[in-house]
Amino acid sequence: MPIDAARALAAAPRTGEIGWDHKDVLLYHLGIGAGRPATDPGELRYTLESRLHVLPSFATVAGGGAPGVIGALSMPGIDVDLARVLHGGQTLRVHRPLPVRGTATATDRITAVYDKGTAAVLVMRTEAADAGGPLWTCDAQIFVRGEGGWGGDRGPSARPDPPAGAPDRTVELPVREDQALLYRLSGDWNPLHADPGFARRAGFARPVLHGLCTYGMTLKAVVDTLLGGEVARVRSYGTRFAGVVFPGETLRVRMWRADGSTVRVAVSAVERDDAPVLTGTTVGHT
Repeated sequence: MPIDAARALAAAPRTGEIGWDHKDVLLYHLGIGAGRPATDPGELRYTLESRLHVLPSFATVAGGGAPGVIGALSMPGIDVDLARVLHGGQTLRVHRPLPVRGTATATDRITAVYDKGTAAVLVMRTEAADAGGPLWTCDAQIFVRGEGGWGGDRGPSARPDPPAGAPDRTVELPVREDQALLYRLSGDWNPLHADPGFARRAGFARPVLHGLCTYGMTLKAVVDTLLGGEVARVRSYGTRFAGVVFPGETLRVRMWRADGSTVRVAVSAVERDDAPVLTGTTVGHT
């Protein structure tokens, strides 16, 4: 069987050193659409090194791209076709604000393998720490089509109800035609996002935007709209990738203040009749 759940779960954690500086942060911010308009003081917090703040979702690419989807497929006990793989969800817990420049030790391991019948779901956890202690914890949920059915644990299935009532704020974010090509320079080289032939083999009419690009764009919208542009207020962020985004489309981001420390979010593709893109999305904050 291409996925040996017992072997994957028993494998020793994989540890390595990662590093980044202001150029990596600037590239990431540009990749998620920062800098429009270029001279806006709010945008300069993301694009000018002299006043740079790090959006917490940078953790997903710090050090040239957190292992996430691609890294999980190289772990012991896992041998699957990349064309059958989709990023199913992502969670992030921030232990303290991310520095503009830094080095850290990143530890990766498979923490769960679920059997969904027609597919398998892998959970890849990355924990990063520096000399000052823990920095962040990321969990990537990876959906592998055609690899279920061995009788394993189905895992959690409960999903939160969608937010009720009118959103507190709604913003629309245009996705540039070349945005996936720019975003991939931060380290996610999956050809699904650039190669038309590979995208067709994976079942898509053309290359799709990285789910983590949409993830970053959405967090930036929440920070800029409801958190006063203060990136350090973010404590946690999680979502389920419910649908793809094609470069050139427009994202509609709806935001609800659930309470004094949580924002709930729903993201859809405007041009496809508000087809869901991100669901079950929450941002925890101070």
